[in-house]
Amino acid sequence: MLTLHRASNPYPVHQPKVGLALAGGGPVGAIFELGALRALDEAIDGLRMHELDVYVGVSAGGVIAASLANGISTGEMCRIFMGHEHAQHAFEPEKLLQPAYGEYFQRARSVPKILTDSLLNLIRDPAHASVSRFMGALGAAVPSGIFDNEAVHEFLLSVFESSKTTNDFRELKRSLYVVAVDLDSGAAVRFGGKGFDDIPISRAVQASAALPGMYPPVKIGDRYFVDGALRRTMHASIALDEGADLVLGINPLVPYDSSSNETDLTIPVRKLIQGGLPMILSQTFRAMIQSRMNVALEKYTRTHPGADIMLVQPHRGDEAIFFTNIFSFASRQALCDHAYRRTRANLLQNAQQIESCLNRHGMSLNLARLEDPDRSLLESLNDSWFASTQTARSLSQTLDDLEWALSRRAG
Repeated sequence: MLTLHRASNPYPVHQPKVGLALAGGGPVGAIFELGALRALDEAIDGLRMHELDVYVGVSAGGVIAASLANGISTGEMCRIFMGHEHAQHAFEPEKLLQPAYGEYFQRARSVPKILTDSLLNLIRDPAHASVSRFMGALGAAVPSGIFDNEAVHEFLLSVFESSKTTNDFRELKRSLYVVAVDLDSGAAVRFGGKGFDDIPISRAVQASAALPGMYPPVKIGDRYFVDGALRRTMHASIALDEGADLVLGINPLVPYDSSSNETDLTIPVRKLIQGGLPMILSQTFRAMIQSRMNVALEKYTRTHPGADIMLVQPHRGDEAIFFTNIFSFASRQALCDHAYRRTRANLLQNAQQIESCLNRHGMSLNLARLEDPDRSLLESLNDSWFASTQTARSLSQTLDDLEWALSRRAG
């Protein structure tokens, strides 16, 4: 589903400044974002996703934003996350489910002291002893996260080192902001911003993706940080505050609506209650995220009336997004291709409105490419696999820019 929020007070744009805001959503969200980004990258002439002005990433979106800001193209990232034969790096989602043994051990060490203190309190003040007080004290021994998120940092570090890009915000040619939440204050922190640009990018992304309960908070300096989505969904306001007059946003987290498919009797209605607590928590979290984002979009029309915002989200009845098993290799490929095709279809369906918006920023839709009904993500990746080196990428990009310039002159 693609929605366009046009500027309420548009002004002439001479040198367009484009921002990208990517929300979280775990591995599933990242795969959806990559498919959608690849479709946008191909369909919009005059736009290169890895050469924008401002990048904002939250949680899983931080992984993609950090890579794009480093000049790694959407094609290369799709190949990495889909396990394509020409991928330069291997993405192993199973590593995101490694138990946090260090956290388990550290918390377990506190149990003897908690038991001893509780027993002494019982002896000293038996009248005020209770099971609830004991359970409250024992809560400090519960691990703060189930899985170890060190793999996020290690994966990005290996990508940046092997591709000769940078893990330092200050060395980037473009602005990058990765948002996390300070656990002790509840404040959103913009890594990459003033005072927070000396943190390694990979560590900032790890902190931004530390979803409470799933992953332990990440210690940076003497502070602890958790998932940036706990405050806002996309933090698109950061790109707007940086002066972007066109912001592209992708949010893969929308609440599932099974009633959207009830008109098609061939599709059985799926009841989320059957999935137990994980499905219930996922639906609840998605509903909260969606509500906050809608409020934010309404606010942006008042605070930044000269900016256009193009938002891509899954359809609420899209089962492929909600029920995909991301740890299946085939599912990753299918989901990325699904997001790619759906985004292309939405661009074509809203072509006239989108074209009017893009023209204001010196861009246009490539209708010839969009109107190819059989084009798949795999075909797109195979077309560009040879551009895996920096030199080849630059040559491919130059040729594409020349083709676009010539088409504009001819038109």
